Amino acid sequence: MPARAVAYPLDPHVLALASRERARELLKRAFPRRRGKLALARTVAEFTAAFGKSLVDAVIVDVAHPTEETWKAAALARDYPSVPFFALTPMRVADTAALARCVDGDFADVLVEGMDDTAVRDLVMPQSFTARFSAALNDAHLALGLDNRIQERAWRAIVAHGGRTVRTETIAAQLHVTREHLSRSFAAAGSPNLKRIIDLVRLIAAAELAKNPGYDVSDVARVLEFASPSHLTSTAQRIVGTRSASLARLRTGDLIERFRQGRGRSRKQ
Repeated sequence: MPARAVAYPLDPHVLALASRERARELLKRAFPRRRGKLALARTVAEFTAAFGKSLVDAVIVDVAHPTEETWKAAALARDYPSVPFFALTPMRVADTAALARCVDGDFADVLVEGMDDTAVRDLVMPQSFTARFSAALNDAHLALGLDNRIQERAWRAIVAHGGRTVRTETIAAQLHVTREHLSRSFAAAGSPNLKRIIDLVRLIAAAELAKNPGYDVSDVARVLEFASPSHLTSTAQRIVGTRSASLARLRTGDLIERFRQGRGRSRKQ
């Protein structure tokens, strides 16, 4: 009997450094285009540049035949601790030293070629940035007083995007209601406006990413799809009363508390 498919918050953006054709084909099967985005880099320059272009959910490094470039790529695990790094290897005796080096480099896990081929996606996804972000914020709506059914469903639909930009129309479609009904019902009885909640979630993600040594404010703004670094700053000032440069030192609870201090409503929904 085939294994039941596991539902995850959002199809992932997986970045991989793999020069071997067998490894590349394995990853293409695990992360097909219809179920996410797989960026296959052949050089460490391509690999490094990918972090600044869009939000990366997980990283896979082929360590079967490691080179100097392999270890340069692997070293980025410490620059981007919010993103789990996985080693891919056939697990030969000769791979022991390489795996030990990955452990020392804070890799999340090892994917064993030939053994884990059909389970790669299910091994990677629970540890992906978006899955962990969504799980961590699963019940955070209660601290914001969002306790009715439509608010709860909308909140979970928003956090499932991992801080990426999302439109009210998209959330309404996921909940099978009209945009007008969602906006009106969400903000009923003095509750925060939906658009402000979307911005708050994006700032929580920005604060998490800003804690990564590999990201500066410009990088965070770009990967979370803010129009510019100044747009990120103005949003942070409007929603949580701080500049974007200060986000790295704030925890999720700090941001939610700041938001609750009168910043939950806007003039236009």
